[in-house]
Amino acid sequence: MPTQAQPQLTRREDLLAQLDPQAVYDIAIVGGGATGLGLALDAAARGYRVVLVESNDFAKGTSSRSTKLVHGGVRYLAQGNIALVREALHERSTLLHNAPHIAQPLSFVMPSYAWWEKPFYGIGLKIYDALAGRSGLGDTEFLSCEETLAYLPSVQADRLKGGVKYWDGQFNDAKLALALARSAALESALLLNYMQAKSLLYSDKKVSGVRCQDTLTGAAHDIQARCVVNATGVWVDALRAQDGDVQAMVAPSQGVHIVVDKKFLPGHAGLMIPKTADGRVLFAVPWLGKVILGTTDTPRHDLAKEPLAFEEEIDFILNESARYLRDAPQRSDVKSIWVGLRPLVKPPEKTGQNTKALSREHTVLVSDSGLVTVTGGKWTTYRAMAEDVLQKCFDSTLLMPKSRSCTEILKLVGAENLSDLPISICEPEGLHSYGSEQTWVQQLPGHQTWLTDGLSEAMVRFAARYEYAVHVEDVLARRSRLLFIDARLAMRIAPTVAAILFSETGIDPDIQGFLDLAAQYTLN
Repeated sequence: MPTQAQPQLTRREDLLAQLDPQAVYDIAIVGGGATGLGLALDAAARGYRVVLVESNDFAKGTSSRSTKLVHGGVRYLAQGNIALVREALHERSTLLHNAPHIAQPLSFVMPSYAWWEKPFYGIGLKIYDALAGRSGLGDTEFLSCEETLAYLPSVQADRLKGGVKYWDGQFNDAKLALALARSAALESALLLNYMQAKSLLYSDKKVSGVRCQDTLTGAAHDIQARCVVNATGVWVDALRAQDGDVQAMVAPSQGVHIVVDKKFLPGHAGLMIPKTADGRVLFAVPWLGKVILGTTDTPRHDLAKEPLAFEEEIDFILNESARYLRDAPQRSDVKSIWVGLRPLVKPPEKTGQNTKALSREHTVLVSDSGLVTVTGGKWTTYRAMAEDVLQKCFDSTLLMPKSRSCTEILKLVGAENLSDLPISICEPEGLHSYGSEQTWVQQLPGHQTWLTDGLSEAMVRFAARYEYAVHVEDVLARRSRLLFIDARLAMRIAPTVAAILFSETGIDPDIQGFLDLAAQYTLN
């Protein structure tokens, strides 16, 4: 397999040494999730001097807790939001092309149990195909009962009228976030995780930078910048409040996901239920050798870093799954459970509690002081969001335009010279997850020492040396996805991972913090 140049080192002491207190960066980005990382890559690729700070680890929050779908938004089509669907379908195709080892096509089957469901949803999905045009991944097909059961052998056969098969994409969200971060670094952006933005800096009543604190050492750092972008997801209102804007623009919504063994949905097709008992959408998605069940859409009034699932949400997912799967998973079958907070944009006059009605589109605002805030949107459209943010910076004269965006054709780290067909993301993690960087992993000590299936000692060393990993959680939640697919197994190998990490970094790997966290991903 062809390989790329040697990966760029991410030793923390080297990164901190690059932080120039005398420099004036073109753009300082606060927030290391999908939006901030996508923006860092676009801006750096255009030639701007970029620094990004993240208070925890990259993709620690919402950006690692998605339903793992790269999609055009079938639900938005039902709402008549054609423009959003078109944009998302185009971006879906771009992402699958630029990171094929991380994002790939996936077929979904929608079983029909009423006579009208197959023609009704099938026609809608044919329109979905038409909107995709050349970006389509495959034709929507009307399925007989036998064909439906061939794709989904575990669904309820009683009263089955057939089904509809359509195509969307799936991806490894945290891996994509790291690929964006590392790709931005190759374009000379400086990215620092565990660097918290404590307050904004001002000059003549205009935002001129960010005062930060290294959360690992407590050291303070002032970063001067011509433009500061608040890309902190559901937490954007905290920084906006510092800037004097007390009008909240985000209404957080909670999405719960449950992971069970592959036996509950064998094969490589996802299950999609367009309307559950309470009108939500339910997915069962094959992912990394397991199956993800979800999701919910529940308003939240707090902004916990680690939100917990409500009992009624767990019951909802399991009960709805039992309506469609012959062998329904029980609480004892749950391997992991995680919760993500969506930053839904709240119109000023909105006072209701139904977050399903709030906007999934992104919003970019510029305050009187020049603070740029971006929130909303979804993973699929991260690249388009970055373009919109930079255009807003140009329109507000915070940045002078340079070259046009090149990210539409920019291959991400691990996708360069990748000639072999990647192994499906439905399959368990392994060396193939590194794309064209596999050879570099194999050259590290411990490449034949497997801590568990899909995770070697060398992979932990690679995470520490080249992927910004500091803590056990960084490795087992986001460089590897073990916490998300089998929390108890992740707890068992955590001490070994901690020892390897410490030998690489000399930084406390915070094993107890990980064990406490992993306990929250289990159901007792």
